Amino acid sequence: MREISPSSLKTILHSKRANIYYLEYCRLLVNGGRVEYVTDAGRKRLYWNVPIANTTTMLLGPGTSITQAAVRELGKAGVMIGFCAGGGTPLFAGTSGVADFCWIAAQSEYRPTEYVQAWMSFWFDDAKRLEAAKMFQIMRCEKIAIAWKSPRLQKIGFTPDYGALDDLLREAQVAIRASPDTQTLLLEEARVTKFLFRMAASAVSYGKFTRSRNGDAGDPANRFLDHGNYLAYGLASTALWVLGISHGFAVLHGKTRRGGLVFDVADLVKDALILPQAFISAMRGDEEATFRAASIDTLVDGHALDFMIEGVKAICTGLKIKHQIS
Repeated sequence: MREISPSSLKTILHSKRANIYYLEYCRLLVNGGRVEYVTDAGRKRLYWNVPIANTTTMLLGPGTSITQAAVRELGKAGVMIGFCAGGGTPLFAGTSGVADFCWIAAQSEYRPTEYVQAWMSFWFDDAKRLEAAKMFQIMRCEKIAIAWKSPRLQKIGFTPDYGALDDLLREAQVAIRASPDTQTLLLEEARVTKFLFRMAASAVSYGKFTRSRNGDAGDPANRFLDHGNYLAYGLASTALWVLGISHGFAVLHGKTRRGGLVFDVADLVKDALILPQAFISAMRGDEEATFRAASIDTLVDGHALDFMIEGVKAICTGLKIKHQIS
């Protein structure tokens, strides 16, 4: 029988994969050549298959263990593995209330070089780095404009003032393009997000809302925002790993901030997809698990990972061309 090498097997592009798994109180192992997780049901052990070829990220919560063989198979399939607390958040490691990333990835010296080379071709130029930050923010506004008017949100009663939303995003894009530096751009980002909080709270009759900081969330909307944002950070980390770009090469959140580029990329979908769901779930009285499931569905339906990857690629391509011409 002819042996089939791993390189000859067809693989699913990361941007097209369907699943993010969160597991707790189980054991991951290889059984009969397949990655499975084992749970106990009385005196019985139940084995469940993990479709690793169609999985982007595996989050391991409390009470989990994983064998070396399972890590090897997940690594071969290009699946990210994250160790986290209960409910999938936060990912372990963090300083001053800011999430850092402690991923065990499919480590390979053969990551793609095309995009990191394109990124580095403009990253040391302050003006081009600012232009990249503006491109991120413009794409963020475009995603919000589409996502907040989706039939799914309208069907469940999330109907903000669309006229006010259009005005806000139109003004934001003008301000973004005119921003002379990253500090001005960050202030505009904060201004837009503050208005979006107000609009979302009004759309679901949440009442007065103030965004908490440093993880000190005292109300359900704040807790869900923290939880959902971590999911966006995980997707952003996956997108950058797929493209082979280091998390340290931020364009907006600071050159010295660890994982800064993860936050830049996560901004593409946080306000568009996570923010509305956080307020909807808060008003419905959802449990954490229900909110997490709804958020994952929202990220999948909104093609969040695909949007992140294509957005970063667009910046690489656009600024690389301009750099070569100039």
